[in-house]
Amino acid sequence: MQPSAPQAARAANDTYKLPPKLFDARCKACWLLLGVVVLVITSFATLNLQWAQFWSWDALQRMARFVAELLHPRFDLVFVTKVAMATLETLAMSALGTLLAVVLGLALALPASKTHAQDPARWRGPARLLLNALRSTPELVWAALLLIAAGLGPFAGTLALGLHTSGVLGRLFAESIENTTPGPAFALRVRGVSAVRVFAYATLPQVLPQLLSYSLYRWENNIRAAAVLGVVGAGGLGQMLAFHMGLFQMAETSTVLLAMLVLVALVDALSYAVRKVLSR
Repeated sequence: MQPSAPQAARAANDTYKLPPKLFDARCKACWLLLGVVVLVITSFATLNLQWAQFWSWDALQRMARFVAELLHPRFDLVFVTKVAMATLETLAMSALGTLLAVVLGLALALPASKTHAQDPARWRGPARLLLNALRSTPELVWAALLLIAAGLGPFAGTLALGLHTSGVLGRLFAESIENTTPGPAFALRVRGVSAVRVFAYATLPQVLPQLLSYSLYRWENNIRAAAVLGVVGAGGLGQMLAFHMGLFQMAETSTVLLAMLVLVALVDALSYAVRKVLSR
């Protein structure tokens, strides 16, 4: 017996359901998204954005003149040698600061995470509060505080990068640990294996690719942050950039900017290669 036309239409609708509406009054996520859009529009309305002045002919001329001065970098051997040494200093600051952050972040991520349902996680709240304090304080503030104790130079900048980044990585590490598959760790715990060995043999192998990926990404960010920290006297390319820009020496400033660009590109390529090897 052949189905009637209405039955065939209902069967087709059940098989091929139409996509839902873009906005549904019963959808909480839709209302949240609408609230975010309204907030963004309100932010643009309340800010004093002088678009007419920004796109004025006088502003465009001054910007073009400034860019033209940057197109003539200084490439004599003495200055290039100084820039190369500052580049190595910036690279060392970022690498050592990231390494310190990985160690401290992992040490704080363990008490900041709840590894299983029966885990009391007594130190979870204080550890997360400390991580929040570390990452909410900008690198420039850490550098200003540490410059008082350690003096001018890359040591204060390295410690500033390490403290701020440890707060960022510690939170990411803690979330990765909490989101691991509980089966392997549970199998070891029921056999009476210690917590340290459970983490080493069940949890760490699962989260290690994520930990390395997060660490490499933060290293890329710390290259740029190390350059910024030099502005407050923490050494490296940033200190040279602040010095030559302050004297309006555009040729020297252009060379420093080129060194920063090359350094970031090299670290980005290295990070990409490491991620590609890890994903195999």
